[in-house]
Amino acid sequence: MSPVAELPTPALLVDLDRLERNVARMAAAFRGAGVGLRPHAKTSKCLEVVRRQLGAGALGMTCSTPAEVAWLQAAGVPDLLWAHAPVGPPKVAFVVDAVRKGGLTVALDSLEAAAPLSAAASAAGVEVPFVLEVNTGHARLGVEPGHVPATAASLAALPGLRLRGLLTHEGHLAAMPDRPSLEAAGRTAGALLARLADGLRAAGHAIDVVSVGSTPGATSAPFAPGVTEGRPGTYVYYDANQIRLGSCTIEDCALTVLARVVSVQRAGRPIIDAGIKAMSSDTIAAAGSVGLVGTPDVTFADANEEHGFLLDPGGRLAVGDLVRIVPNHACGTTNMWSHLYAVRGDTVEARWEISARY
Repeated sequence: MSPVAELPTPALLVDLDRLERNVARMAAAFRGAGVGLRPHAKTSKCLEVVRRQLGAGALGMTCSTPAEVAWLQAAGVPDLLWAHAPVGPPKVAFVVDAVRKGGLTVALDSLEAAAPLSAAASAAGVEVPFVLEVNTGHARLGVEPGHVPATAASLAALPGLRLRGLLTHEGHLAAMPDRPSLEAAGRTAGALLARLADGLRAAGHAIDVVSVGSTPGATSAPFAPGVTEGRPGTYVYYDANQIRLGSCTIEDCALTVLARVVSVQRAGRPIIDAGIKAMSSDTIAAAGSVGLVGTPDVTFADANEEHGFLLDPGGRLAVGDLVRIVPNHACGTTNMWSHLYAVRGDTVEARWEISARY
């Protein structure tokens, strides 16, 4: 163990007390409602965090990339959902190999994406479990709700594929004007997906997965009757975006970037040694903010690659001072780093590796 103040800066920190509290709270909420929790691994990309989530009762993990799938399979995580379309020969070949190892379900949303996978799976003598992705408002991947019956039938008829259910990412909730509207939109998305699943069951399909996924929607969409699982990710750390959406308070935010003031040549504008390479500028409703500074009345206004520009009207900060910054987006920030430090209070307890980065 060593003091946080002795770390080289910038450094990525996770507050263990907050992390453990976030894991326990989400697990308890899902368990109490009888809904499966399948956290998104892209937020932490850290095996120590994943193990805590599984230990608290998560039924498996969600992945975004082949690297995440391969990493978690190698770590022995038995139930993975790859929530991205496996399009292109390298990804198709990867899926076939990963399915041979067991425990992988993929997401599809079109015959064009499914046909090459069907052909490869049939040639290899494997069956690929899949969920059909549905657009419930975000308009990213996903078939329109009215096309679900026909698309599900056409994909389920392909050899080498097995339809397990439906999936959505209710990312449009982040655009809602207030928290009550967000909660209502989450319930609507969950109810729509469950209703579509009932229609597929009535048509003779064996549907066991009805999967919703987002941290803003984690208090609404998973609890619509008929939803079987939720896939929040950011909740494990939370971030400034989630504070702005009302998903948490700053006291829940477990992930911070530790930086040090390196210059105060211009009054009220201290410079720190953490720029965009240490942070994620991905933000919701906070133009002109690179993250939330823990020091009162100080804002993180702008950044270059290695330098951050703070606004400190009171002139509180001096050269050498440390600041902790809650990033706008925890997932994007994580992907900038190869490791983080697990801390309790002002003491470093461990260094944890971050895996499966691009």
